[in-house]
Amino acid sequence: MHVLSLFRRAAMIVLVISALMICFGQELAAADGLRVGVFRTDATPPIGSPVAYVPARSIEDPLSARGIVIVGAGDPIVLCAVDWIGIGNAGHDVWREQLADAAETTIDRVSVHTLHQHDGPRCDFSAEQLLAEHGLGGSRFDDRFARQVLQNTAAAVREAKVNAVVVTHRGIGQAVVEKVASNRRILGDDGKVRLSRMSSCRNAEAIAAPEGTIDPVLTLVSFWNNDQPIACLTYYATHPQSYYGKGDVTSEFVGIARSQREKMLNGLPHIHFNGASGNVAAGKYNDGSPENRPVLAARMADGMKKAWETTVRVPVEASDLEWRVCPVALPAGNHLEKAALQQKLSDSQADARARFSAATGLVFLDRVQSGHRFDLTCLRIGNVYILHMPGELFVEYQLAAQMMRPGDHVCMAAYGDYGTGYIGTEIAYSQGGYETQPSSSLVAPGVEQVLMEGMRTLLK
Repeated sequence: MHVLSLFRRAAMIVLVISALMICFGQELAAADGLRVGVFRTDATPPIGSPVAYVPARSIEDPLSARGIVIVGAGDPIVLCAVDWIGIGNAGHDVWREQLADAAETTIDRVSVHTLHQHDGPRCDFSAEQLLAEHGLGGSRFDDRFARQVLQNTAAAVREAKVNAVVVTHRGIGQAVVEKVASNRRILGDDGKVRLSRMSSCRNAEAIAAPEGTIDPVLTLVSFWNNDQPIACLTYYATHPQSYYGKGDVTSEFVGIARSQREKMLNGLPHIHFNGASGNVAAGKYNDGSPENRPVLAARMADGMKKAWETTVRVPVEASDLEWRVCPVALPAGNHLEKAALQQKLSDSQADARARFSAATGLVFLDRVQSGHRFDLTCLRIGNVYILHMPGELFVEYQLAAQMMRPGDHVCMAAYGDYGTGYIGTEIAYSQGGYETQPSSSLVAPGVEQVLMEGMRTLLK
């Protein structure tokens, strides 16, 4: 009996140890597997801070910096979307550096984008330094506010990484957004821009013209823990403006639609990215009246809803994810002459907007001449490819990327490093129009070849 009792006790110990090992092994597998953490922080400027073209006078709705941290597929990956006009040059570098530090990853695995709401702040630490040296500090940028938002966002990224949830599935859904996007550039018989149809339009001829070249499809990428959704990422290409310019801070109709969908899905985080929409806006469907903002928001929300309802989920593992990086040298526009820009910036009698343009031109030119390379990146999740691109990119780049992998899902987030200004196609620089004039675009027409080759590399 004594021997049998010892045997039973030994067997019991073995069973307990085995159970503990199984549980511990499952925990290790979960810790080593694919996980996603969600972060969000307030990015609303204080009253009096510079936004768009005047200081902020009211807050219509709050702004945010939000995104995800992907853990378990190599070093962590950070995707961040901010409700600001643009983050460029040293501003973009510092954002990526600090978010990389927070996530304990490398800067080339961090992608930061803005949604380009015009009644939101700008961030460019290098241009602000130049302006401050010439007595214009604080006129276009609020560095103290921007650095505080960045600090808060980094803290949120750090927390998101710690609290990341195991991912078992990824989802993909798509839907056409009706009556929002239209091309801004209407060409005449001579191939030149004849009419410009901007974010709002009351020109009957321009309104009657076809939508033109756009990408009408909104794509929704989601991450799931079995049947529980963790986060949604949406991609759609249009300028988000309905009306702006008086200092009434808003996340605009894209942010309002995003908020509506979160409420409908019990707080499920939605992170929206603006696609290649430098030459796309709501002008055909927007007369600029305040009453039209909720109309556009409802159409956007409907597109997000339909994309959610068409979502197809498939199992996903860490091995299904791949992060690709292609650094490229962008060509500066020939109109950027250092001496002329310095003279304009130093001219205290010159228009303040012209001096601001001179400062941003100088910063970008120095950046290019110093050999800086812009990271084009791609997150592959199985047959889903998400491209991250700089500047106010024309929609033709997005459509071309989709044609490079016609059997797969290709999404694009533009408005990365905003230091470039608009990025047109090569032919667009010979067609005229606002977007490709020297004050709007700081790159040369040869930029198309550089970016197309970069996208091909990323999408191989």
